[in-house]
Amino acid sequence: MPDILTVEHLTHTYSAGTPFERVAVDDVSLRVGQGEFVALIGHTGSGKSTLIQHFNGLLAPTSGRVLVDGQELFKSKEVTLKARFKVGLVFQYPEYQLFEETVYKDIAFGPRNMGLDEQEVDRRVRMAAAQMGLREELLEVSPFDLSGGQKRRVALAGVFAMEPELLVLDEPMAGLDPVGREEIIRCIRSFKETSGASILFVTHSMEDAARIADRLIVLYRGRILMEGTPAEVFSRSAALIDAGLDVPMVTRVFMELKRRGLPVSDSVYTVEQGAREIARLKGGASC
Repeated sequence: MPDILTVEHLTHTYSAGTPFERVAVDDVSLRVGQGEFVALIGHTGSGKSTLIQHFNGLLAPTSGRVLVDGQELFKSKEVTLKARFKVGLVFQYPEYQLFEETVYKDIAFGPRNMGLDEQEVDRRVRMAAAQMGLREELLEVSPFDLSGGQKRRVALAGVFAMEPELLVLDEPMAGLDPVGREEIIRCIRSFKETSGASILFVTHSMEDAARIADRLIVLYRGRILMEGTPAEVFSRSAALIDAGLDVPMVTRVFMELKRRGLPVSDSVYTVEQGAREIARLKGGASC
């Protein structure tokens, strides 16, 4: 599988050479393949937000390099500009960045900046709105008249309409109730299925990461602590907890059952897996 994003030995230091010097990202190397769904997890202050701002050139590395579609991001201004259209970056609470008179104009802002003709802009706006579950009649409404969840979907639709090859989302479900979280997850999955894009989302929720990602990258104090499939990462739950990181609640339950001598797997990380494990145990199967 070819890589849409490659990061090689990236370090970012804030206020270098001053008494306030701080290394936020320290010698990080990672890759995101075409069509992958990757979760970048870690607690507050681990360097997640600093790291992802390098992926479309908002920050430049102190050392190391970033490649998008095999081209070094800062090779030239032209390469950097193209990369910004290939890598869509959505910050936390993106609804705070809405500013146009109508939902339509807000979603159209990115595609118009790409220099697309109005027919193509219109196609993208309506497709992105539909993917986000925004009804046609809402397109002419002011985004400031919408609910919080609808505003979040409008902001995401504006990035979807640019049709990035890699969509990077910083805590996309932050601040939403359970129904809103599920709706955003459904919309992100729909975008991935219809576009074939790669998704990298930043989260501190181990439950969200376990449920929807193909691969996890765990960042701790600016460095990669571990990476792998959810099964591989959560099989090291004790190491995660020792590092002050969380694990899904269901994993904690099965770790405790294992500690108490029950013959269960301690690498369970979803409720569905937990239900199957309990059913297996009740059926009297051996480990």
